[in-house]
Amino acid sequence: MTTRRSALALFGAAVLTAAGLSACGDGDAAASGKQATELRYQGSVGTVTPAELAEDLGYLGDVKLKWIGNTISGPQDIQAATTGDIDFGGAFNGAIVKLSANRAPITAVVGYYGVDKDSYIGYFVLDGSPIKTARDLIGKKIGVNTLGAHSEAITKTYLTRAGLTPDEIAQVELVVVPPVNTEQSLRQKQIDVAALSGTLRDKALDHGGIHPLYTDFELLGPFTAGSYVLRDDFIKKNPDTVKTFVTGVGKALDWSRSTPREQVIERFREILKKRARNEDDSQLQYWKSYGVNGKGGVIAEKEFSTWIEWLNGTGELKGKDVKATDLFTNQYNAAAGGAA
Repeated sequence: MTTRRSALALFGAAVLTAAGLSACGDGDAAASGKQATELRYQGSVGTVTPAELAEDLGYLGDVKLKWIGNTISGPQDIQAATTGDIDFGGAFNGAIVKLSANRAPITAVVGYYGVDKDSYIGYFVLDGSPIKTARDLIGKKIGVNTLGAHSEAITKTYLTRAGLTPDEIAQVELVVVPPVNTEQSLRQKQIDVAALSGTLRDKALDHGGIHPLYTDFELLGPFTAGSYVLRDDFIKKNPDTVKTFVTGVGKALDWSRSTPREQVIERFREILKKRARNEDDSQLQYWKSYGVNGKGGVIAEKEFSTWIEWLNGTGELKGKDVKATDLFTNQYNAAAGGAA
């Protein structure tokens, strides 16, 4: 499990590497006058991301995606984008705030996942568990997909609202567990609480014997929680590619909302079959929405200012002056009238 110190080291390395990439690449791109038509990215096992859906629907035009592997961590994904190992990555907006506060040259360009009544992260305990309240979590283990991101922010919000002190909150242990193993870890009592979302959550609920202690939807209502980011130098060199990508992702999100659920799921099944990554598609039947709040993935200022305020309150930004409007742009999104 990556420690907080290791995570900070990764942040620093990501920023330094990205600075070097930016300094080395601008001249060649300007000389060639060509824009990228292939975007490298990381996927997720057994699921179809909005970017993958956009490509399959033909919304990316001549821009093609190149899958280089899978990830279960938003912070890792945007670090990989920062260092140039991939061209775009996605993460919880609070994680983007933290990486940007460390002077990473990245900008959020479109929302890609969020929270609504159907798409939420629940923090589940076994039926009959002695854990009934936030205070009961002291000394207990909560299984999450990664540290320093969505589940950590939601959990600490829940604990803070329940009146726990910082010292008490520090005694609640967050443990990294791969999402596909989280339900099993809970049932085998390797962890006390399991963060479950999307199709894996509904599949676990179908198995019975668990119930949520708290959810992000109950705490905060509907909101766009995460965004795709691109490196600033990439945006500068490839404005048309960026506009095609961002607008295409937004159109795919809108398509998923306006199309009958059964048709969306069938499209997902076809995509999994075509990409031939030897994935189990049984969980797709539980898909309900991407949860993005608003048309076309357009980013609202509050979707970053909320987490800047929260991170300032916890001291994690260490007094750094971070402005929400510096972290994102809707300039490349046709749904926002973007005209890059």
